[in-house]
Amino acid sequence: MMDLEELKGDWLNLDFDEREFEVKPDEAVDFARAAGETAPRFLDPSDPDFQAPATFTARFHGRRLLPEEFPKIGLPLDAGKAVMPKRPLRAGAKLIGKSHLHEIYEKTGRSGRMIFLVSRMELFEGQELVSIVDSRMVIREKPGS
Repeated sequence: MMDLEELKGDWLNLDFDEREFEVKPDEAVDFARAAGETAPRFLDPSDPDFQAPATFTARFHGRRLLPEEFPKIGLPLDAGKAVMPKRPLRAGAKLIGKSHLHEIYEKTGRSGRMIFLVSRMELFEGQELVSIVDSRMVIREKPGS
C-alpha cells in the first residue's frame, strides 16, 4: 500500500512543467459560443470590453500530467477540473503556465482504495497570477502495491 504522507512529502508543490500560451481572439470566441455565452464582450472582438470567458483557461494544459519520476501506482483517470479566474483575460495576453502537484488524498469506494491527485496550473501574465486551473485525477490503487 502506497504511503500517502511520504508521497506528499516527496511531490507536493514542486514545479514540474512550464508552458507558454496566448489568448487568441478567435479561440476565445469559439470557446464562448461553445459555452453558450451571449454577451458581446465574449463574442465580438471589437467590443471595448472584449475578453475570454472566465473558464477559458481550462483548455490549456501542460506537456505532462504528473512529474516525470512520479511513482507508477496505477492508471490516472480524469476526475474533473476547477477554474479560479483572478481577472479578465484580454485578447493577445501572453501567459506562462506553471504546474505542480497541489494535493494528494485518498477515498475508499466499493472497488477499494482510490488516490486522488490534483495537478495545479497557475497562469501568469508577467508576474501577475491571472488564473488557476486544478485538474483532478483518480487512481484505483493496484492490488498489492
